[in-house]
Amino acid sequence: MADDSWSGALHRLWQAASRADEVAALADDVYAPFLATPGVHLVVGTRWDEPHVLRYMRALGAGGDTPTTFTASRSMPEAAVREPGGTPEVAHLDPAGLDSAVWPEAELLRQAPGESVVTCTFQLDQRGWATLALSVDGSADLAAVETRLRQAVDVIVACHTGILQRGREARRGANDALLAEASLQMDSSLDVEDTLRRVARIAVPAIADGALVHLLRGEGPEFVAATHVAVQQQRALEEAGRDDPWLATLLARRGEDEDTVFLSGAALDGSPFASALGPAEADGGGALPPVVSVSTLRARGRVVGSITFVYQRSEDRLPDSSFLRSLATRAALAIDNALLYELRRNAVLSLQEHLLPSQLPVSDRWDLSASYSVGDPMLDVGGDFYDAVPRPDGSIALLIGDVCGRGAEAAALTGLARHTLRTLLEEGTDPGTALSRLNRALRQERATRFLTAVVATLTPQADGTALLHTCSAGHPAPLVLRCDGTVSEVLSGGLLLGVLDDVSYRSHVERISPGDTVVLFTDGLTESREAGGAFFESVLPARLAELRGADASHIADSLAQQARSFRDSGQDDIALLVARWSGLTPGVGRFPPPFQLERTAL
Repeated sequence: MADDSWSGALHRLWQAASRADEVAALADDVYAPFLATPGVHLVVGTRWDEPHVLRYMRALGAGGDTPTTFTASRSMPEAAVREPGGTPEVAHLDPAGLDSAVWPEAELLRQAPGESVVTCTFQLDQRGWATLALSVDGSADLAAVETRLRQAVDVIVACHTGILQRGREARRGANDALLAEASLQMDSSLDVEDTLRRVARIAVPAIADGALVHLLRGEGPEFVAATHVAVQQQRALEEAGRDDPWLATLLARRGEDEDTVFLSGAALDGSPFASALGPAEADGGGALPPVVSVSTLRARGRVVGSITFVYQRSEDRLPDSSFLRSLATRAALAIDNALLYELRRNAVLSLQEHLLPSQLPVSDRWDLSASYSVGDPMLDVGGDFYDAVPRPDGSIALLIGDVCGRGAEAAALTGLARHTLRTLLEEGTDPGTALSRLNRALRQERATRFLTAVVATLTPQADGTALLHTCSAGHPAPLVLRCDGTVSEVLSGGLLLGVLDDVSYRSHVERISPGDTVVLFTDGLTESREAGGAFFESVLPARLAELRGADASHIADSLAQQARSFRDSGQDDIALLVARWSGLTPGVGRFPPPFQLERTAL
């Protein structure tokens, strides 16, 4: 072949290399130009995995059209001596002296008309290498053949490097997409158990065949979730996660500074993964023993748990340590966020419970119930409060209020307001005076927040009715559900608390008949807003009327639930206090029997 013909062939080889998805696709563009070179009679290529595993052998002789594969994958331990170093190695050999145990292509080369063999052995990647061998006769220009062999090998190596790089980029893109999706999935819930289950489910089968998640508690690793592509093996994983001493010892031994560790072969002897799962069948036949990786879940400088992946797949499909580290970091942050949210939620609920009465008075004459629901997703403690206070004259005082804002300062004012009003009303102070004295206390404390409140006293009368005295400080007016189903608003008004020094409050009086119900609430109920812009306040009277005949507990719970369902926007807490008058007449002075207490809950 003339030099200009070889240059054209080399150019076509480069073009084919830029498009190839595997090196084997270059065979036609490599073998044919060599056979067109004067003195070359046979081209044989071998591809090796690791030092001595032959993947395939291809040969093309003079007069042939396409290379033929002669040998399938097999192990040849003695061929390990041929493994190249860092640079391609060219050699001139006598075909008669080739050892078939080292050279699987020896018989083909000996049968070719050529008198000698020119070979080039070169590394493809960390595990794979290859050889091109040419059978040449005495007419060949050995220097030219050697040059062309080196040039062809340069193209083949560059092609394989490009294929590996594109594969790494594709895997990196897929891994980045998986990590992004995993973050979205894990961050979409603030429930600890749900987050842990999501961590396990995301990994299978995209990353591994099975996954175990353990949370670090005070007494050590605690199993929380497991999943596997096979249901039966998932049960085995769950049992191992809960009770297996080998796994418990492994997880307890994991230090805080350790990176992801991979375990296989003898390292899994005695483990539940070797005994319960066993080897899996590979796609091309044979068995694939399990491989296990353990990654520490670390967030904000502390270990929150561990995630164990089980792989029953070929080694080239195993994720690398950097990917598992990124996934573990995201999982750890999601779990830690859920844990912190749970701690904060419990703390806020505990504080909220202490700001509200744990019990309401119980009497045959009054049916009392309350409802409280937290509307803020950030879980700052709210300023809504309520209470029901038996009074010395046999009446009962109902109070409800709302401190402006949320957080610690609002909570402090909530406690001050409720306990101040409760103490005054228990002593028999009238509602207007009680509100005035609370206002004075707030001004003396130099409170930076204002609050609204309403106090209603219900005094039984000898004719079976009750007098309702209502005094309001800027609070939404209570509603009365009459026994005939009509709903009316209690007219009352007054300046909100904590703004001016000297404020007085006047009471509004009306009569309550047997079966009538008084409903007090905070603006979280009325200001719940649907997508169309309407407030729950516009439908509240009708919704209350539909509850005619229901007991106090059902009315309180139903209205709160309806407001939450109605709400598309608005995050205020909802507090309700409901009192239904039975119509039973009192004895002289105090109620016989006296009030009892019934525990309430948030």
